[in-house]
Amino acid sequence: MTKDLLGRHHAVLPDWLALYYEEPLEITHGEGRHVWDADGNRYLDFFGGILTTMTAHALPEVTKAISEQAGRILHSSTLYLNRPMVELAERIAELSGIPDARVFFTTSGTEANDTALLLATTYRRSNTVLAMRNSYHGRSFSAVGITGNRGWSPTSLSPLQTLYVHGGVRTRGPFAHLDDEAFIAACIADLKDVLGHTRPPAALIAEPVQGVGGFTSGPDGLYAAFREVLAERGILWIADEVQTGWGRTGDHFWGWQAHARSGPPDILTFAKGIGNGMSIGGVVARAEVMNCLDANSISTFGGTQITMAAGLANLGYLLEHDLQGNARRVGGLLRERLRSVAAQVPHVREVRGRGLMLGIELTRPGTDEADPAAASAVLEAARDGGLLIGKGGGHDTSALRVAPPLTLTVAEAEEGAAILESALRSL
Repeated sequence: MTKDLLGRHHAVLPDWLALYYEEPLEITHGEGRHVWDADGNRYLDFFGGILTTMTAHALPEVTKAISEQAGRILHSSTLYLNRPMVELAERIAELSGIPDARVFFTTSGTEANDTALLLATTYRRSNTVLAMRNSYHGRSFSAVGITGNRGWSPTSLSPLQTLYVHGGVRTRGPFAHLDDEAFIAACIADLKDVLGHTRPPAALIAEPVQGVGGFTSGPDGLYAAFREVLAERGILWIADEVQTGWGRTGDHFWGWQAHARSGPPDILTFAKGIGNGMSIGGVVARAEVMNCLDANSISTFGGTQITMAAGLANLGYLLEHDLQGNARRVGGLLRERLRSVAAQVPHVREVRGRGLMLGIELTRPGTDEADPAAASAVLEAARDGGLLIGKGGGHDTSALRVAPPLTLTVAEAEEGAAILESALRSL
């Protein structure tokens, strides 16, 4: 059955639509932190549909909210008042930390970042954007244009002029040998140098933890230091929280809060986990930035009632059950467990990350050279052991991505770590 579906997939879908595994699997259902494939195999899910099943598969509170809303009305567009949309916007505006915040809902992180770029370039009357090397911001034309990761950038054409600055990767590049304070100082010097060579940019867009890039990040405080330089020149800061938001990093509710010394971002984008699988994205910005557009705009599917009901139920569950705290506690245990394993596996260069957002970088033993074949081999071995994980990386890097639902238990963390240990040792 799976081979038949694979053949049909190849017959009607694009060649560039990536599939994991030499023998791709069809996931048919899930519960909690587990999913099942079409052959009846059960897996512990440590990737959550790319960090999207944030709380749990088939979470009763979310499925109940979806079912009840579906019995009333699914959709009406933003042309009509929408109570669930207003209620979720109120909660997100309050949680965002942005003063006088306005919220616009989209259907994805890509569309959210697209909207943020539209707002920033309109507000600043500039089509120049600063972005981070090794970054990823989505698959639309403008989002690809600012993505600093060649593996996910199929064209050099762009409506924007993009300039890339250092700082998104702590342990690689020309500043890797510096301590944190000197690293930040070097990145600031680089930023100022770039600004001296260009017309005034609209914004800097940055992921507090780079997702597709392999869960890399700069030192805490880096973007606060950047913001001081940017604010002096009126340049906006866009925090791409599509993967880091909602408490996944454990230490903070938003990734930008590790860089909070200079205040919140001007614009914040979100998606993925808030819908727990339903298509929700969005942008938060202070009112003067959000309201700068001088033409009509709507969203046909952004903020539709069925997704808003899911988002409200999911966010309520996350806050009531302190899933951020669980990510910090269980994620910390998982990280240390993986580091103890990594110390005995020559292929592992680094275990990094925070909360339940962990990366395992693999290299050829004794070198700093990326080993994508090793990453694929571990992915396959982990699946054989009953564990689903992700992979990523940018220029000359290969990393495994570990990002389970935030309800992960200590026992499940230990189980997953044991499977990963076996997979890593198989190298």
